[in-house]
Amino acid sequence: MLLTAVAPIAWGTTYYVTHAHLPADAPLYGAVLRALPAGLLLLAVRRRLPHGPWWWKSLVLGVLNMGAFFVLVYVAAQLLPTSIASSVMATSPLSLMLFAWALAGERPGARPLAGAAVGIAGVGLLLLTGVGAVDPVGVLASVAALLSASVGYVLAKRWSGEVDVLASTSWQLIAGGLVLLPAAVLGEGAPPRLDTDSALAFGYVTVVATALAFTAWFAGLARLPASTVGLIGLLNPVTGVLLGVLLAGDTLTGRQLVGLGMVLLGVLAGRPARSGARGRSRDGGPAGADRPAGWRRLGRSSPIHAGKPE
Repeated sequence: MLLTAVAPIAWGTTYYVTHAHLPADAPLYGAVLRALPAGLLLLAVRRRLPHGPWWWKSLVLGVLNMGAFFVLVYVAAQLLPTSIASSVMATSPLSLMLFAWALAGERPGARPLAGAAVGIAGVGLLLLTGVGAVDPVGVLASVAALLSASVGYVLAKRWSGEVDVLASTSWQLIAGGLVLLPAAVLGEGAPPRLDTDSALAFGYVTVVATALAFTAWFAGLARLPASTVGLIGLLNPVTGVLLGVLLAGDTLTGRQLVGLGMVLLGVLAGRPARSGARGRSRDGGPAGADRPAGWRRLGRSSPIHAGKPE
């Protein structure tokens, strides 16, 4: 859970960094400059190319998790206040649970559902702060990013036992960046000129908020139930709101403090629970039932089991 938490905390910082330090008129190039260098960096570390069905799987995951997602998040970050943009994504636990149930047969338990309800209610307290008019295009971009990523994350979880996390993450990032590159050239012309401030901001987003964060996130998806991972994602709006207070001069009311506490309570409610009985989970299922078969350690390759269905 601690490893997985690196991702939403890092993503929570990207709203402020994008809004304050990156060019506002180049969302396609912004997504390319985030995804492609991060993917090449991980590929240089792992040094493994896709094989077999992973050529098309990398493309599908790259479009859902990286290409479309990055553009939509970039647009949302430019059109919405930091706290609003990060908080719209807080409904991701329910979205991820529902898609995991529909696509992977992973039925959410009572505790994660209760945690999601508490956490989302806490986010509601964060949102109801009278920040003024909210751009509907920014909200739609956030919702579209949420749905795209939810489907992509569930598919990544289904396929997580086939290859190691570093390899699959690098392929997704490269695929997403390459898909976006022609669109960026046709739609935005020449790449934006970057001053020192923007270059440093892109460096942070590429290395920390993309390469490191997505590796941690997909490692969590391979080892934890989707419901738990979704609730850990609630740390994203917490980070966004706190950064708005610390760096953007936003104020934090008593109601928002209560909301932050509720969000943290919701995250804790999603912890996989174990009973004292050996080999059994608290929910009555076999121990380890929340882990996909054949999950692998970071950076270690794993052959597909003979006869295992796709």
